[in-house]
Amino acid sequence: MKTMPDHASIARLGVPCLACPLRLKAAFKDKSDEEVRFIQGMKIDHRSVPAGSEVIHPGQEDAELFTLFSGWAFRYKSLPDGRRQILNFLLPGDLVGLQASLLSAAQHGIEALTDVELCTFSRKRIWDLFVHMPSLSYEIAWLGSREESLIDENLTSVGQRNAGERIAALMISLYRRAEALDLVSDNNFQFPLSQQHLADALGLSLVHTSKTWSRLRRAGLFSLAGGRLTLLNPRLTARMALLFERERHPRPLI
Repeated sequence: MKTMPDHASIARLGVPCLACPLRLKAAFKDKSDEEVRFIQGMKIDHRSVPAGSEVIHPGQEDAELFTLFSGWAFRYKSLPDGRRQILNFLLPGDLVGLQASLLSAAQHGIEALTDVELCTFSRKRIWDLFVHMPSLSYEIAWLGSREESLIDENLTSVGQRNAGERIAALMISLYRRAEALDLVSDNNFQFPLSQQHLADALGLSLVHTSKTWSRLRRAGLFSLAGGRLTLLNPRLTARMALLFERERHPRPLI
């Protein structure tokens, strides 16, 4: 006789993958019901983590694989003296912890920037995915490459763009990513980053970040009120316009 899951188990696993609201977003590619059921079979938890808490800590040896269901997070590395480099920011639908789940120990940390919810997948089942569902294994590899491309873009900013271009490029990129997730309303979206987050991501001092931030605001690029950022003139310069008008395509969702 088939055993029905109890209510506690259903609550722990959160929204069924076939009913996931993220799958309705224009940001993501369609999947077959078979693929979605396979993903559901890998899911072991639906976890809530408060802002400021670590999702994965550096050196962790048992990190699982996650999809960010809601909220914002960031991936970082720290030096022994406490200095921190933010590698990239994570928004809903992003795959979290691929490196940490495949390596013997996490080489980075992931921190919740806001309160977040995470779909948790067993690291022990990743090999099953590669063996039994090659279409999904390709998407896992694709998502890993996408994360690398986001870091490449940020490294290009740090190496070649001036301070104003660095901040503007990050703001525009986050705006476009939020827009694809239907998180933008009337040209504004939740912007939980502090100036320290910007400084740590862009290789700037906090003082330089603050001065540049104020200059961009006075120039009319954006306004910030109540924790929401309004992008007023993303075409303020030709270089900013190129970033804003860059075409985006639907991506996989695990």
